[in-house]
Amino acid sequence: MEELAMSKPKILYIPTVSHTERVFKKEVFERMLDIFDVKINGTNNNYSSDQVAKEISGFDGLVTGWGTPDLNEAVFENADQLKIISHSAGSVKGFLKEAVVEKYIKPKNICVFSANGAIALNVAETTVGMMIMASRRLMDHALVIRNTTAWSSPDVPSNGKYLMGSTVGIISASKVGRLVIELLKPFRVEILIYDPYLSEWEAGRLGVKKVELDELFAKSDFVSSHAPSIPQTDKMIGEKQLKLLRNGAIFINTSRGSVVDHDALLAEAQTGRITVALDVTTPEPLPPDSPFRKLTNVILTPHVSGAGHYGYYTIGATTLQALEDFFAKKPVQGVVDFSRYELLA
Repeated sequence: MEELAMSKPKILYIPTVSHTERVFKKEVFERMLDIFDVKINGTNNNYSSDQVAKEISGFDGLVTGWGTPDLNEAVFENADQLKIISHSAGSVKGFLKEAVVEKYIKPKNICVFSANGAIALNVAETTVGMMIMASRRLMDHALVIRNTTAWSSPDVPSNGKYLMGSTVGIISASKVGRLVIELLKPFRVEILIYDPYLSEWEAGRLGVKKVELDELFAKSDFVSSHAPSIPQTDKMIGEKQLKLLRNGAIFINTSRGSVVDHDALLAEAQTGRITVALDVTTPEPLPPDSPFRKLTNVILTPHVSGAGHYGYYTIGATTLQALEDFFAKKPVQGVVDFSRYELLA
């Protein structure tokens, strides 16, 4: 990084200490401090919008993370040198409103990077794990052994339709959806995909077949949702689609609870003819008396699919890489595309 050595760009780093420890390996963070002139938030208190607005003047870059406040007009009015925002977390929609994007980000050509691709690695791994666990009923086998004196139970079959050679339906060619497709390759599955914004050419490149949503539900052994939470996807999966599922099918949601009509999902799960695995729900968390908690054909996890050391440390590494590449005048991987703000997760 010879270009950077001559004059270190100034970086305002606002994530908390606990966030830093979660997503940055020590050596990666030390490298950031070495090659940039960094002012860090040395506390576990999140910055307020007013604090960012007060301090942003004179800084070339801004590093954000979970807990970032609204970066409002006051922030950007004072951001006289800001060239890049490197977000060490997922979605930027929570702190970059569309009006600000249109008034400041686009006209000033401010580069905005998001590390959501790193989080997607963890979510994709969890998704495939759920497919295997649910189809092989590994949790049920384990609970028989833990809770009884039996070694196995006739109520839990040990032979059935598993992931290998199955038909898998993927909802949305998002970052997670594409990573799941990649991870499924060794399992010799046929993959159907529903995504109205995916071209036939791109579907062919991914090695998947593009279909309509109803067809995907009717023909898949596994259906996995990776759709963003936007108005167009609110309760897009409803009674009609869920009733189309084959007997014995497995429905997985590691995206957002809002994409599913949970009343319809509960009704279908209560028939016992499908298995459901949810890492996200609406509401979240589920209330203590939720019927979902009692169903033996429903697997619930507490919104942890994005967690994991590998993906989290990749967040820190890619956040730094974005800064290095930008100031070295190299292409930045993971830049947020604001051309269709309404479709951003």
